[in-house]
Amino acid sequence: MLRLSNVGTTASAGAPQRVSPGVRPGVLALAFVASVAVTVLGGDAIALMGAMPMPGYWTLSMVWMRMGGQGWLAAAGGFLVMWMPMMAAMMLPSLGPVLSRYGRTLACAGVRRPGRMAAAAALGYFLVWATVGVAIYPLGAALAQAAMGHRWLARMAPFAAAAVVVLAGALQFTAWKARRLACCRSAPGAMAPPPGGMAAGLRRGLRLGLYCACCCGNLMAISLVAGMMDLRIMAAVTLAITAERLLPAGERVARGVGLLAVGVGVLLIVRAISGGWRLSL
Repeated sequence: MLRLSNVGTTASAGAPQRVSPGVRPGVLALAFVASVAVTVLGGDAIALMGAMPMPGYWTLSMVWMRMGGQGWLAAAGGFLVMWMPMMAAMMLPSLGPVLSRYGRTLACAGVRRPGRMAAAAALGYFLVWATVGVAIYPLGAALAQAAMGHRWLARMAPFAAAAVVVLAGALQFTAWKARRLACCRSAPGAMAPPPGGMAAGLRRGLRLGLYCACCCGNLMAISLVAGMMDLRIMAAVTLAITAERLLPAGERVARGVGLLAVGVGVLLIVRAISGGWRLSL
């Protein structure tokens, strides 16, 4: 727990101090509910657009396709409109405690308007995920075009997706993952109030976003290949990311998630071989 005596106050030692929370929990809760609602509505809109059946017993989501007359920039912008609420819904459960502690640390240090500085950190954090989305869309669109043009590639897609799930699960057991998870788990305590105001908060958020993307990129890959905008898969991945970061036994949780992912990936390979695959990418 943060102590006011560590940041220097002029009040008497025995007088209780009331410190601004910096980031209102209600604001975070409202942002989460709004992002979930927008994500659900976006998923419904994509479902209404339909999906294209592909060789190999899977379907291609129209989210990777350009509409008639639509340019690449417009298509990428439409993808980001869907991507960012989805990322907010998936990341806020684990990001919220970090922002709350950061805002409280700023308030205890006497920083004026700590909520604004924490908001700048949140902006930097989601700028990282926006950049990830910008990188993902052209890759996904190119793979979709290639699968439509080559039947053999389309037939290999279920096996490739299953392999991604297996590799993502295996990565949970590596020292590389452990180091990045340790950075994310220590982030709430490490986010001390830096000088520099809003720009410093933005830099702090960018750094936290990079840590986060490296730490959970493998789990996000599962969400992408196992069903873009599938609410059940999104919920499972969100739960895994939140649990491994916030629970006391986060390292063991990460290994358990990895074991489950490897098992699911193997099952998907078996189903792909038997022709029982039903997947929407």
